[in-house]
Amino acid sequence: MLQVVQYQKTGEMQVMELPAPMCPPNGILVRNRFSLISAGTEKTSVTNSQGSMLTRAKKQPEAVKLVIDFVKKEGVLAAINKVRTKLDSYKTLGYSSAGVVLESKCPEFAPGDRVACAGANYAVHSEIVAVPKHLAVRIPDAVPFEEAAYTTVCSIAMQGVRRAEPALGESIAVIGLGLIGQITVRLLKAAGCRVVGADLDPATFETAKHAGCDACFSSSSENIKNFMAFSGGNGLDSVIITASTASSSPVDLAMKIARKRGKVVVVGAVGMTLNRSPFYEKELDFRISCSYGPGRYDANYEVLGQDYPAGFVRWTENRNMQAIVSLMNDKKLNVAELTTHTFDIKQAAEAYKIVTGKTGEKFLGILLKYSESKNEIARDVRISTPKATGKVKVGFLGAGIFGQNYLIPALQKAGAELIAVSTATPVNAQSVAKKFGFAISSTDSHGIIANKDVNAVFCATRHNLHAEMVLDAVNSGKPVYVEKPLCVSREQLAKIDSAIAAHNGQVMVGFNRRFSAPFKAMKQFFTDRTDPMNISYRVNAGALPPTNWLYQPDQGFGRIIGEGCHFIDCMAFMTGALPVSVFAYSLGSGNAADYNYDNSTLVIKFSDGSVGCLEYYANGDTSFAKEYCEVFCQGATAVMDNFNEVKLIRAGRTKIQKFDGKKGHNEEIAATIKAISNGSPMPIGYDSIRAVTLCTIAALESINEKREILI
Repeated sequence: MLQVVQYQKTGEMQVMELPAPMCPPNGILVRNRFSLISAGTEKTSVTNSQGSMLTRAKKQPEAVKLVIDFVKKEGVLAAINKVRTKLDSYKTLGYSSAGVVLESKCPEFAPGDRVACAGANYAVHSEIVAVPKHLAVRIPDAVPFEEAAYTTVCSIAMQGVRRAEPALGESIAVIGLGLIGQITVRLLKAAGCRVVGADLDPATFETAKHAGCDACFSSSSENIKNFMAFSGGNGLDSVIITASTASSSPVDLAMKIARKRGKVVVVGAVGMTLNRSPFYEKELDFRISCSYGPGRYDANYEVLGQDYPAGFVRWTENRNMQAIVSLMNDKKLNVAELTTHTFDIKQAAEAYKIVTGKTGEKFLGILLKYSESKNEIARDVRISTPKATGKVKVGFLGAGIFGQNYLIPALQKAGAELIAVSTATPVNAQSVAKKFGFAISSTDSHGIIANKDVNAVFCATRHNLHAEMVLDAVNSGKPVYVEKPLCVSREQLAKIDSAIAAHNGQVMVGFNRRFSAPFKAMKQFFTDRTDPMNISYRVNAGALPPTNWLYQPDQGFGRIIGEGCHFIDCMAFMTGALPVSVFAYSLGSGNAADYNYDNSTLVIKFSDGSVGCLEYYANGDTSFAKEYCEVFCQGATAVMDNFNEVKLIRAGRTKIQKFDGKKGHNEEIAATIKAISNGSPMPIGYDSIRAVTLCTIAALESINEKREILI
């Protein structure tokens, strides 16, 4: 399929052949007929990516801060690799489209339905898109696809109008008469309001007046008297700002022309350096309008499909979209006249030259058109022919930043042949395939496992998919490496046990820390011990936002299962024993911003009598070192400080060893590739992998049940 993408490093626009996405759970697969370029949003995105690194940094101070924080936590080299990975990739564009449903995994839609779609990374400029059900609505038969493609952008305007709460006969100003401003004018007129438009470009006035705008003035302080005269001297009841500028001038103007106790609603991205006096003196109500409406940016609503009851939230983003297509159907909202250009998808680059101002051509609504092809959906794109060299031919499933920074480079160093890579997002699959030299990019993980050219599977998907991929690989007779965790429940583990027993399966889990030089040094230090160990492992994990996928009930299953297994495995490595029981406590915070399981203490008994204490905290200062491990045994002590230093203390003498901070990823992958190549057992025995996995599951049970859990 064809899709519009932008290369992050240079900002170059391309129309690329990509594998088609899979139909998402609670969602639909749609063949687009038209998509709308949102001039304001996409112009900013495109031009920012085409600027120098310094220019980009100045425009994205929050992103720069995240990089600085990452440097403090993980080091300069890791931060550089992360930024390089981000830049050496492609970005999707677009968020408003219309087409026909090809496949459905929800009862609300069926193949053949005509739909309007919404959402960045969902309703993109692509021949085929995968969309969650709450980001799609049916299109009435009388509404053409060309008009339905405006639905999402119209919903942004509608939400701005709803935030203004207009009443019949009120006088309202719209500052910024671009595409969203023009739609806002139309919606306000449909609501029976008197509307005055404002923009720096007088060329926008004619279109606004044609839509019913009662007057238009240049958005400058010189016209304050004209705005006041329009309102009969009282000031505007509401001012809706749909402009896009870093300047705070639109807000300043809004404050001056609004009536006492009036409303100022910000829809566009504008500067918001606010002067207190006008707000104070007029008691103005300042409101922000969030995109298409309630539900936006809420993964529970958008991804998981959990609706808000209409009795409590009358107008969600989906219901706003429904209202828009109804207005179109009733001929109360005319967007057809807003279209100034239509381009075939293959000529998308020419469209963006207009959007970014390179041609100097005037524009408003720009549509991209797609063919009505009935061709079979292709979920693989062959980039090259496999070289058929080497013994281990890898199919790689799920290639996020971690996989790209640590696992795939390690596979290359180990001499594995990279056959195919799959990710949920087509553009990511293509980016990774081209960057690392995979022969095939795909969105079909099960198809890669079944590929006859693949004889080893490496899985780095989200946690909820691990067990499914492991089972498929084992049942296919192929060795599989899965990034931690192995699985997320006892039921999944039982199925994996059965599959391994039935097929003599080879399974390796990404417990890399035991392969690191610091832990090998500590293990060697205690080679001759005969007593059990006391191990204390403290992890300063840092807090994650509550919207992070790790906290989604069907994806991440939390950090004790997702990451705690690392540190329990290190204890199993040091003791050479298996965990047999666990007692765990979590923080008892009543603060809803705290995810209490992220602040837990686990006490673990091992089969040789050793005891381990895992202190996993997310409530500390992230500039402090992340990992610290102490081992006490038989009159000796070993201390590992964040993989940079190990102290070995015995008989009053301290030996200090310095390390490079690396956590054993390369060594782990090399050992795994060697085992697969030689047909020998995996570097970590399955009994140990299984016991560590059970320990994390049991730890959550212990927290919930407040008792020791036998493993």
